[in-house]
Amino acid sequence: MGNQGKDEALYQEMCRVVGKVVLEMRDLGQEPKHIVIAGVLRTSLANQKIKRNEQTREAMERVITALAGQ
Repeated sequence: MGNQGKDEALYQEMCRVVGKVVLEMRDLGQEPKHIVIAGVLRTSLANQKIKRNEQTREAMERVITALAGQ
Protein backbone atom coordinates (compact mmCIF):
# COMPACT_ATOMS: atom_id res chain seq x y z
CA MET A 1 0.00 0.00 0.00
CA GLY A 2 2.87 2.37 0.80
CA ASN A 3 4.34 1.98 -2.69
CA GLN A 4 1.04 2.95 -4.30
CA GLY A 5 1.07 6.24 -2.41
CA LYS A 6 4.69 6.90 -3.40
CA ASP A 7 3.94 5.99 -7.02
CA GLU A 8 0.95 8.35 -7.08
CA ALA A 9 3.00 11.18 -5.56
CA LEU A 10 5.76 10.58 -8.13
CA TYR A 11 3.23 10.55 -10.96
CA GLN A 12 1.74 13.84 -9.74
CA GLU A 13 5.23 15.37 -9.60
CA MET A 14 5.95 14.13 -13.14
CA CYS A 15 2.76 15.82 -14.35
CA ARG A 16 3.68 19.04 -12.54
CA VAL A 17 7.18 19.06 -14.09
CA VAL A 18 5.90 18.46 -17.64
CA GLY A 19 3.12 21.01 -17.23
CA LYS A 20 5.56 23.65 -16.07
CA VAL A 21 7.89 23.06 -19.03
CA VAL A 22 5.02 23.09 -21.54
CA LEU A 23 3.63 26.36 -20.17
CA GLU A 24 7.05 28.02 -20.14
CA MET A 25 7.68 26.90 -23.72
CA ARG A 26 4.29 28.27 -24.78
CA ASP A 27 5.10 31.60 -23.15
CA LEU A 28 8.32 31.70 -25.18
CA GLY A 29 6.45 30.94 -28.41
CA GLN A 30 7.95 27.47 -28.82
CA GLU A 31 6.05 24.36 -29.81
CA PRO A 32 6.25 21.85 -26.94
CA LYS A 33 7.31 18.70 -28.79
CA HIS A 34 8.13 15.69 -26.64
CA ILE A 35 11.81 15.51 -27.61
CA VAL A 36 12.25 19.22 -26.91
CA ILE A 37 10.61 18.84 -23.48
CA ALA A 38 13.02 16.00 -22.71
CA GLY A 39 15.94 18.20 -23.77
CA VAL A 40 14.79 21.06 -21.57
CA LEU A 41 14.57 18.71 -18.60
CA ARG A 42 18.02 17.20 -19.34
CA THR A 43 19.52 20.68 -19.44
CA SER A 44 17.77 21.63 -16.23
CA LEU A 45 18.98 18.50 -14.44
CA ALA A 46 22.54 19.19 -15.57
CA ASN A 47 22.46 22.53 -13.76
CA GLN A 48 23.99 21.63 -10.39
CA LYS A 49 23.30 25.11 -8.98
CA ILE A 50 19.61 24.29 -8.61
CA LYS A 51 18.84 22.11 -5.60
CA ARG A 52 15.92 19.73 -6.10
CA ASN A 53 14.33 17.26 -3.75
CA GLU A 54 14.72 13.57 -4.54
CA GLN A 55 11.14 13.17 -5.77
CA THR A 56 11.45 16.03 -8.27
CA ARG A 57 14.78 14.73 -9.58
CA GLU A 58 13.37 11.22 -10.01
CA ALA A 59 10.24 12.60 -11.68
CA MET A 60 12.35 14.60 -14.14
CA GLU A 61 14.50 11.56 -14.95
CA ARG A 62 11.43 9.38 -15.54
CA VAL A 63 9.82 11.99 -17.78
CA ILE A 64 13.02 12.22 -19.84
CA THR A 65 13.07 8.45 -20.22
CA ALA A 66 9.39 8.32 -21.17
CA LEU A 67 9.58 11.17 -23.70
CA ALA A 68 12.94 10.37 -25.26
CA GLY A 69 12.37 6.60 -25.37
CA GLN A 70 15.56 5.75 -23.55
